Amino acid sequence: MQTLPAVARLYVCLVCLGATVTMLLGPYTGIDPRRLVLLAVLFVIAESISTMVDSGKTGISPSSSASLAAVVLVGPVGAAIVGFSSCLVLRRQGAVKRLFNGAQFALAGYAGGHAFQLLGGGRGVPDPDSFPWIVLPFTVATLVHTVVNALLVAGLMWCLGVVRFQRPRKVRWRPLATLELSSIGYGMLGLFIAAIWNAVGAFAVLLVLLPLFIARWAFDQYVAEQRAHDATLATLCQAVETKDYYTRGHCVRVSKASVMIAEELGLHAERVHTIRYAGMLHDVGKLGVPTKVLQKPGKLTEEEFAAIQLHPMRGFEIVREIGFLDEALEGIMHHHERMDGRGYPMGLAGKEIPEFARIISVADAFDCMTSTRSYRNARSVEEAFAELRRGSGPQFDPEMVDALIRAVGRDGWTTPDVVEPPDDDVAEVAQQDHDDPSAPLRVAGEKE
Repeated sequence: MQTLPAVARLYVCLVCLGATVTMLLGPYTGIDPRRLVLLAVLFVIAESISTMVDSGKTGISPSSSASLAAVVLVGPVGAAIVGFSSCLVLRRQGAVKRLFNGAQFALAGYAGGHAFQLLGGGRGVPDPDSFPWIVLPFTVATLVHTVVNALLVAGLMWCLGVVRFQRPRKVRWRPLATLELSSIGYGMLGLFIAAIWNAVGAFAVLLVLLPLFIARWAFDQYVAEQRAHDATLATLCQAVETKDYYTRGHCVRVSKASVMIAEELGLHAERVHTIRYAGMLHDVGKLGVPTKVLQKPGKLTEEEFAAIQLHPMRGFEIVREIGFLDEALEGIMHHHERMDGRGYPMGLAGKEIPEFARIISVADAFDCMTSTRSYRNARSVEEAFAELRRGSGPQFDPEMVDALIRAVGRDGWTTPDVVEPPDDDVAEVAQQDHDDPSAPLRVAGEKE
């Protein structure tokens, strides 16, 4: 507790105090203690089988189904007690986190229970005559439970300085709706628990636990598959970046900038996830370009220039059989096309260039300019923006340039550290970069 900021300590104490008051004041008349204990057990088990996502920062669990079943079966105070049982969750957690989670779920259950009763919902096992009218108050209770829970967590994050409330920008409704519908879906399962309680009693808990465990197992498989995908792509990125130590981290940063642009444009969450892959692998075709060509300090011969121009196609050939890349393949293939049709490898122009490729093109150039290269120091973000604006139209899609500038202006951009050459420093290093729009490749025989 002492490690928390003062405002966060105060916030946690107030939330815990609020939960304690709701549970102490009651009333407890009419609450079946056996039913209350069984629901608390179900809640603890469901919360204990949560699956961690987002690198372990976020957990997804079906515990809201037990909490909302309690709203119907044991009322607001009973739902608060069931929610507070989160303190007994079977995983490693600090005492403060356990208390806050318990208090948070208790207040959400209490609020959801009152919403349910205010709209005509009764306490106890619903009879057949309650349907379908009970669905309306229960749906409202589910929404109230979700909103209160989210607000309490957001308040703690604000007190900890993790998030800041800013003027809202363009809302990405589709991924937000998907997330909320998933949460509501778990909550609606609570009505199913309450409904079958009349027929099978406490056995309803066992009937619900089996599908919950199956759902958890299936989600674990999905998370494991995503991690395997990420590990595969990270290995390919490392292989690419061994070609030139000055480009270490370039693939990851291009991926990050591409995601920032895609999110600013409001792309669907699945497409944002896919463009992250495209950004990571956009230069994988460099594996097929001789290192001496990539690191050549002087002008390139026409054959060497052609080898570099072919690297997007080589990249496409290398990863085309990786099934989960989907639309990312187009971004890899065409990220060096230009809006005026003078790019490579196919000379596409304007909207003929796939959207992913137009996004990556801007992200690629931006990271190149804000990174140190062998022939120059990193440019500032403002200088990179100015160069992107100069190329907006003939080289870059203006919409993508504007999206990147807005996203970086809001969220910031961390420029990479200066890369130190290895101990066995090579005699020659490149004095040009095919990603740098301010320094085009020099080819023998071309006019300066």
